[in-house]
Amino acid sequence: MPATYAYRLLNVFAESTFGGNPLCVFEDARGLDDATMLALALQFNLSETTFILPSTVADARVRIFTTGYEMPFAGHPTLGSAHVVRDLLGCGDALTLEFKAGVVPVQARGDIWTFTAPCPGGPRITPAALSRAQTAALLGLQESDLAGDPVWVDTGADQFLVPLKTPEAVRRAQPDSSRLDQWPVSSLGRKTAYLFAFDPAEPGQVLSRYFFTKQGGGVAEDPGTGSACANLGAWLLANGHPLPARHAIDQGAAVERPSRLYLDVSEEGAIRVGGRVIEIGRGTVSIEPVGRTLLA
Repeated sequence: MPATYAYRLLNVFAESTFGGNPLCVFEDARGLDDATMLALALQFNLSETTFILPSTVADARVRIFTTGYEMPFAGHPTLGSAHVVRDLLGCGDALTLEFKAGVVPVQARGDIWTFTAPCPGGPRITPAALSRAQTAALLGLQESDLAGDPVWVDTGADQFLVPLKTPEAVRRAQPDSSRLDQWPVSSLGRKTAYLFAFDPAEPGQVLSRYFFTKQGGGVAEDPGTGSACANLGAWLLANGHPLPARHAIDQGAAVERPSRLYLDVSEEGAIRVGGRVIEIGRGTVSIEPVGRTLLA
């Protein structure tokens, strides 16, 4: 007999039904092995799919899979999974989730969820091997568009951050697919770039875009990236920005999935990222146990 698993579809960092970053969350992943989780992530073909499991150290354990590998932490999967866990367990608006990167506290006000970045020992910031000119060339920009040196930042997932001078430069960016062999590579083997600029006309507003290379070649764009937003918080700390710092980050308009993320860096340096979660559907998947072993 096939085993049946329930899932939910949600949009995270969404200000409208079809905005934000899509996510699939499996309510109870007991009985699924790693290969099947990966196959399900590929089946749904979203940037990430999550699987909820029991935990001995938190309200729930969450595993995050892209279409190609497992991630230790990611932002929008954290908030979407928390939204589902609250409904399943009735545990209220404050809960903890266990990831490979550590235990992450998550809180809610209605459907707006906020996580605290899991960075034991503090954020890690590393100079990039690429110069400003080389980075600009990869992104279809001019060196004069950069507002600072590109750096690697890690508050749970390491990413390549590129500060730009203006929101207009962020909008104009067009990564050059012919230069993919020159892109810097993260610890997970990912080639990504998170571009951001502060809006001088609207204090507290930031425009961002997140590019990543696709399986099989080419460059895709993520509509809302919570882990990169957390890394922006670490960038603020490293560059001596006044604290506390509060920013609203707009992302996703270029791919017609407008997202709004909220970044808060406390005077003590705690980095929190939030956004609205909207559930849009539920379903089940039936899996034949042929060719694999179902775990008890």
